Amino acid sequence: MTVELSTVYVGVGSNLGDKLHNCTTSLQKINQLPGCEVTACSDIIKTEPEGVTGQDWYANCVAEIKTTRTPFQFLKDLLAIEYDMGRVRTKRWESRIIDLDILLFGQAIMESDNLTIPHRLLHKRRFVLEPLVQLAPDLVHPVLNVSIRQLFNELPKESSAEVLKEET
Repeated sequence: MTVELSTVYVGVGSNLGDKLHNCTTSLQKINQLPGCEVTACSDIIKTEPEGVTGQDWYANCVAEIKTTRTPFQFLKDLLAIEYDMGRVRTKRWESRIIDLDILLFGQAIMESDNLTIPHRLLHKRRFVLEPLVQLAPDLVHPVLNVSIRQLFNELPKESSAEVLKEET
């Protein structure tokens, strides 16, 4: 039996506690999942919260992962990592210790009650497209049929996010 290997792009964000540590720890945990390997990661950038006020800035990055998991298995794994790291969901767009979002899963297009691929706001979010363009600028969005670079270039012009460096 042949196991299909998919390339998945995951948005990683944190705005509580040690944000850099939270992002890197979540990537280590993903890399430890059966059938998963983190193969690349963008810079971790500092971004303003979107859609809410009164929150601290975020640390955001995008990771490229090769996996043999199905989209629903992988979602379950990501939710378990968020829970294990202390994320508690009480309301939408609240501050969070870690947020792991499946952005793209190969060329899959799917929509269910708890999973939409590609992520429905991917093409509108600078904090996702700026790191994603580092990893896969020529990747074509499977629904919009335009490259990640083109989506990024079509965003309203704003100041770019600051790159964060983890202290060693």
